[in-house]
Amino acid sequence: MAPQTWHYGLVAKWWAEFNEGGPEIDYFRRFIERDGQPALDVACGTGRLLLPYLRAGLDVDGCDVSEDMIALCRGRAEGEGLSPTLFVQAMHELDPPRSYRTLVVCGGFGLGSDRAQDLQALDRFYEHLEPGGLLVLDNEVPYANARRWSRWPKRERAGLPRPWIDVESDRRPASDGSELELQSRLLDLDPLEQRAILEMRAREWRDGELVAEEEHTLHIGLYFTKELLLMLGRAGFVDLVVHGGYEEREATADDDFLVVVARKPSPHRHPGHPGVESW
Repeated sequence: MAPQTWHYGLVAKWWAEFNEGGPEIDYFRRFIERDGQPALDVACGTGRLLLPYLRAGLDVDGCDVSEDMIALCRGRAEGEGLSPTLFVQAMHELDPPRSYRTLVVCGGFGLGSDRAQDLQALDRFYEHLEPGGLLVLDNEVPYANARRWSRWPKRERAGLPRPWIDVESDRRPASDGSELELQSRLLDLDPLEQRAILEMRAREWRDGELVAEEEHTLHIGLYFTKELLLMLGRAGFVDLVVHGGYEEREATADDDFLVVVARKPSPHRHPGHPGVESW
């Protein structure tokens, strides 16, 4: 099964127009600068992280499952005189043109894939890292979204999905004179499988008239931190460290986003228990 995401068409255009900035950029950059290049921005999208890294002269490639996102990223880069290596690949099929010292995965793990594919993705990350290389992977904890978390009990899931008329929308002017609008809603949540199904509606308006509309569905795998650490250990990673937010500090139960930093062993290192330095 190919991963199914909503990062196409109008949604991809929205990402290119409005998805910029954030603390993730400087956080991940520090690992690339300290732990070495070349690096790969996995699920690079339209270049929110990648373009600032290229502007800074870092040796970073990018990949994404969405050809629309990659095309927009390439166009934005070329508009600035940059020529990055970009390719369209799902994480579990990762087969890049070279090995990397650092792999960065920001906001993409578990999107549109199933658990078997996510395990394969971690194996691919391990395979394509140089010995001693670093994987830096973030994860939004399942309880971060209060509204979605409240749907885990059986009785709360009975009211899904909400009608579109009750769903908040975000409508903004785009650079080409149009207006782009996004709405998203939870279709279903399966606590046993730890999987949420979301639906995105994207619309384009010109001079007050609706000219295009798309709807996409996205399956999201929900991972708790200890589960993710076990998966990384199974793939062979060691020296696991968990950071809270996008800061190099110990994680707490109040953090919505956690980042796992994991290393591929060097050839001289004896295999053993992966360990977790922050615990």
